[in-house]
Amino acid sequence: MADSPNCDLKSLSPLQLFEKVTEQGEKVRALKAGKAPKDEIDAAVRMLLSLKLSYKTTTGQDYQAGLPPKDLVLINNGTAKEEDEDLVDPWNVQTSNAKGVDYDKLIVRFGSSKIDTDLINRIERATGQKPHHFLRRGIFFSHRDMDQVLDAYENKKPFYLYTGRGPSSQAMHVGHLIPFMFTKWLQEVFDVPLVIQLTDDEKYLWKDMTIEKAYEYARENAKDIIACGFDVNKTFIFSDLDYLGTSAGFYKNIVKVQKHVTFNQVKGIFGFTDSDCIGKISFPAIQAAPSFSSSFPQIFNGKENIQCLIPCAIDQDPYFRMTRDVAPRIGQPKPALLHSVFFPALQGAQTKMSASDPNSSIFLTDTPKQIKTKINKHAFSGGRDTIEEHRKYGGNCDVDVSFMYLTFFLEDDDRLEQLKQAYTSGELLTGELKKVLIETMQPLVAAHQERRKQVTDEIVQQFMTPRKLAFEF
Repeated sequence: MADSPNCDLKSLSPLQLFEKVTEQGEKVRALKAGKAPKDEIDAAVRMLLSLKLSYKTTTGQDYQAGLPPKDLVLINNGTAKEEDEDLVDPWNVQTSNAKGVDYDKLIVRFGSSKIDTDLINRIERATGQKPHHFLRRGIFFSHRDMDQVLDAYENKKPFYLYTGRGPSSQAMHVGHLIPFMFTKWLQEVFDVPLVIQLTDDEKYLWKDMTIEKAYEYARENAKDIIACGFDVNKTFIFSDLDYLGTSAGFYKNIVKVQKHVTFNQVKGIFGFTDSDCIGKISFPAIQAAPSFSSSFPQIFNGKENIQCLIPCAIDQDPYFRMTRDVAPRIGQPKPALLHSVFFPALQGAQTKMSASDPNSSIFLTDTPKQIKTKINKHAFSGGRDTIEEHRKYGGNCDVDVSFMYLTFFLEDDDRLEQLKQAYTSGELLTGELKKVLIETMQPLVAAHQERRKQVTDEIVQQFMTPRKLAFEF
C-alpha cells in the first residue's frame, strides 16, 4: 500500500478504503513490534488516522477492525435490502435472478479477486497439470492471496489445504461433492496435507437436533467424503465434538481468536442478535482455528508459520474475512481462499436447495430411477413453451438447470460446447438435454455409491484419528 496521503482516496470504494485502513493498522502494529524509529511510527500513525477519517467521511461509519462497511456485508438480520440485491451469508443464499447470484457484484461486495486467465495459466505452469474444469469454467471464480500460495510453492515452501462440511443430514447431495472434488484435485497436483473439519457442533447449535445425531451425521458424511478418493496417508478428517477435547493447540487458537473479535464485530459480520445462544456467537472462532497449522501439531511438527489454502463456497467467506483480520494480531499467516459458485437447486438457480426437500437436488443415495424422475419432472428448463418455438428461437442455457448441472459434471469441454450450441440454436430439445444429464448423473452417483460401500467404520476411524501424515515438517 502506498504510504503517501496524496493518493486519490476519493476514487476508492468503501470496501477498498476499509482494506487500506486494515493494512495500515497492521503496518503500524508491525513497526511498533519491531521497535522502528519514532518518526517512522509517527508517520505511519498519521497515515492511519487520515485513512480512518476518509473512511468515516465516505461511509458515515467509524472504522471497526473485522467489520466491513455495513452496506457491503450481506446478512439476514431483518434489515431491508434492495430488490435486485442477492442475499449471501453462511446460512442463507437468496436471489431473484433465474441465472443465479451475480458473482461479479459479489466479488466487489466481499472485496475478493477474480480468478482470471493469468492466474489459471500460472496454476498450470506451477503444477504441470491441465487446470481442473471447475477453474476453466469459472465454477471456482474468486480468490484471496492465491498468488502468495503459488509464490510459496514455487519457492519450495509448504502449504496445506483446509475445507469442511456442516453435517446437517445423513444423505449428502451432489452439490456437496463440488468442494471435495476440487480439493482432491488440488491435493493431488500440489501434493500437500489436507484437513477436513466436520462442524457437528455448529449443526447442533443451529438445527433442531440432538448432539448425538449431529455426531452421527458427521461420521456418515465422512464416509461420503472418503468415497471421493482421498488418501488416508495425506488427509485428516475431524469432528469438532471429538477433536476439540483432544488438541490443546486447536483450543488455544480458538481462544486467541475469541479474544480478538468483539461481540459487535460478530453481530455485524454474521447478523447475530441478542437472542442468539452464546454458542453461535463463539462458533466463528472454531471455524477459524483450522486455518492455523499450530492447530494440528501432530501433522506439522508444531510449526506455526505454514500457510493454509481454503477451497469453499463463497458463502463461507465471512468466517475467513474475520480470520484474515485476526491472523496478524495473533502472529499467524492469513489463510488464502478459493471460492466456488453455488450449486443450483433442480427447480432453478434462484431456489434454495434443502435437505428436507428430496426433490430439490440429486442425493448420493438416489437410485437411477429416482435420478431420472427428478430430472425429468423437476429440472427447471430454459426451453420454449412449444417445440415449434424452441426450434425457431432456441433454449436459454443461462437459466436451464440441466445445462448448469452438466457444467459441473460433464468433463468434456468440446461435448459441453456442442450441447450449448445445439440447445441455443433449437436443434436440441429440453427433453434431449435432460436425457444427456440423466446419462451423466446415473453412472456418477452409482460409482460413488459403490466406493462408499467400501468405506467401513474402521476406515473412517483411521481418517479421524489424530496422527502424523506422510509429510515431513
